Amino acid sequence: MAQEKETVPSSLITLTVGLLVAGISVWYGQNNGLLPEQISKQAPLVDNLFDLMVTIGTALFLLVEGAIVFALIKFRRRKGDETDSPHIKGNFPLEVFWTAIPAFIVIGLGIYSVQLYSEMGGFDNVKKAVASNPAESIVELASASRSDINPLLLAQGNSIINRYGIGGNPDTAKTLPDLEVNVKGIQYAWLFNYPDSGITAGELHIPVNEDIKLNIEAEDVIHSFWLPQFRIKQDAIPGETTQLRFTATETGTYPVVCAELCGAYHGAMRTNIVIHTQEEYAQWVEDNKIARSPDFEQTVAATSQPVDDGEFMKPYVKDLGIDAESLKALQ
Repeated sequence: MAQEKETVPSSLITLTVGLLVAGISVWYGQNNGLLPEQISKQAPLVDNLFDLMVTIGTALFLLVEGAIVFALIKFRRRKGDETDSPHIKGNFPLEVFWTAIPAFIVIGLGIYSVQLYSEMGGFDNVKKAVASNPAESIVELASASRSDINPLLLAQGNSIINRYGIGGNPDTAKTLPDLEVNVKGIQYAWLFNYPDSGITAGELHIPVNEDIKLNIEAEDVIHSFWLPQFRIKQDAIPGETTQLRFTATETGTYPVVCAELCGAYHGAMRTNIVIHTQEEYAQWVEDNKIARSPDFEQTVAATSQPVDDGEFMKPYVKDLGIDAESLKALQ
């Protein structure tokens, strides 16, 4: 009697392949290196979701591509074999399995995404009751319904302004920020205005480890204010005010990018966010206050003595290639 050939049980092979795929997927999901450095308290929340999606995507890639490669090798046509392949009508349990598993994955990621968005303050619809009388104060409530606002304000003809965006985590959403900056997007630049100091700049300067709130609007078309290292992005919409609220955790200079196609020079609509220490930020504010002071004796760019046009132009003559006759004609 011929001895039967020993084979490895298919269940053991499946278990081994499953453990191998899971190990590779988890390792790559946690070590993919696809994102830039984390510069805000909000960044780890987004990165955790991204790493989970990379883990799941890697596992699916290995399973699907592995099955294709296995089928190409296992069921390839052998030399001299001209017969038809066996007819397979279908496998209902298998179809249920490969439909149910992705469905549960998508639902799970959706629930996790909503929870993360809420934790970042995405559902904090900030309502501002604006007094019809300019002399009256403005009342702003975070995570408030219309009924929560003082009925007397509404009875006096005051209006409600909705603000949309990332409003901070639940611990900070109902508190005033440490610094508030008004951001305006125009074709093709970002302008930053600091209401407390009156400073207007082309770069965003903020202190580290402080709660920052940006009020974002657009003057012309839709733009998108994106801070890649912070993992936050918010549209700038004409006629609407959106917001971003975040806390920077590292000092340095990082890019600010427009992530919404806004015209021919959209790609050049970039600037920087500069994160200072507390002392450096205080010095920056002081320097810019002096530079914008109406008292010209304190203005950095002011000259100590009045000069005529000829004297003013002399330092630039050589660099511009202007001769004496041309300079005389310009005076």
